[in-house]
Amino acid sequence: REASWHYEKREERTERTLMKLMTKEIERKLPPMYSTDGDDTRKVVVKYFTPDSNWTWYVFEGEKTEDGDYEFYGLVDGFEKALGYFTLGELEGARGPMGLPIERDLYYTGETYKELMR
Repeated sequence: REASWHYEKREERTERTLMKLMTKEIERKLPPMYSTDGDDTRKVVVKYFTPDSNWTWYVFEGEKTEDGDYEFYGLVDGFEKALGYFTLGELEGARGPMGLPIERDLYYTGETYKELMR
């Protein structure tokens, strides 16, 4: 089944993402990778979404990689809900079916893993 969003490698992008997906505040709040492993009460730090489709990425933890990107661990809600790893570069390069870039939910107050899985 074809995904409702596509990903372009960072090097191949020609247009810039309009919204800043990573901020210093998010970076400060982000627990290190594997630090919340198995904790059902871990809170979502940041929520990303495609404004022109139903895909959402909920970030629980993450850290800066050697190449300057960020690796995240979180819940991806698209065709189904799945826990997994994704990078900031992938989010910045992804576009929904109408070509709109991923956005950060500025008004999201955070939920726990347990609440998201209800």
